[in-house]
Amino acid sequence: MDDLLAQVRQGSRRAVARAITRVERSDSQARDVVTVLYPHTGRAHVIGITGPPGSGKSTLVNELAKALRRRECQVGIVAVDPSSPFSGGALLGDRVRMRDLSGDPGIFIRSMASRGSLGGLARATAAVVKVLDAAGFDVILVETVGAGQAEVDIANMAHTTLVIEAPGMGDDIQSIKAGILEIADVLIVNKADRPEAANTVKALRLMLHMGESTRVRHHGHLLESGGPGGKVSEEEEWEVRVYETVATTGKGVEEVVEAIVAHRDYLKESGEWMVREQDRSRQEIEQLLQARLLEQLRQEVPQAERDELIAAVAARETDPYTASRRLLAWIKLDE
Repeated sequence: MDDLLAQVRQGSRRAVARAITRVERSDSQARDVVTVLYPHTGRAHVIGITGPPGSGKSTLVNELAKALRRRECQVGIVAVDPSSPFSGGALLGDRVRMRDLSGDPGIFIRSMASRGSLGGLARATAAVVKVLDAAGFDVILVETVGAGQAEVDIANMAHTTLVIEAPGMGDDIQSIKAGILEIADVLIVNKADRPEAANTVKALRLMLHMGESTRVRHHGHLLESGGPGGKVSEEEEWEVRVYETVATTGKGVEEVVEAIVAHRDYLKESGEWMVREQDRSRQEIEQLLQARLLEQLRQEVPQAERDELIAAVAARETDPYTASRRLLAWIKLDE
């Protein structure tokens, strides 16, 4: 393991692939890998890409990666694909869509199955991002499942969140329901060569204008006046804009890359970079605690006891709160 992780830090693509496989295999191996590599992370710019299925996320990620490579960035791509709720399998189609990137030594692509995780991300995604960060990648693109309104976890993982919309995909009010004003740092209307694209762009800009009155920005946080803690004044806050792209031709992609770079500079200069790092760390610790608690519960509470409590709740003989307390009483917390 020590030799493998040393090779990861040297940027060996083979070692990176092997380390990610270990991370995906089990929580204990993920813990071992992250514990060693974590002091060497924190340099990469993590960019989340989300949006509904069919909006062209994978094609746009492909073009963004090529544009970033022209700027001599080392680019890691983590593409999360949905798993079947029946078989548990997944078609890792992003490897097919991004096949023209495969010959570039400055790009590393890893497809992952969501395996039932909510929020559009696989459970091991955060650890995989740390492996790529420690390996020296300048930019890490994380493409989510595209599951719709539940897909906001990416905002807690990324420094910069790109929300992609496409014209002709239904009622524009869905954009408000999905909460894009709260999570988007850069809004993109892809497939902008379609006739109905102008209406989609207009609707999104109107929503942004309406959002200015409530000043909801930066992953749902209400901005406060400047001062300690990285908060910025209204005049200094990041302005979310709508960009139009045609990913199949590359049109508008350079403008999006410029916006990504400008947002990174803004985060660094305003102190928001560290605020987001703290938010991301808090979220990750809570998720790890939840996973550890559930695993301990499965190990320490007999299956018969769990089944009995579930049956009692279903029969209205006890309530879920009482059942939860009884289950927690079995667990001996680690010192």
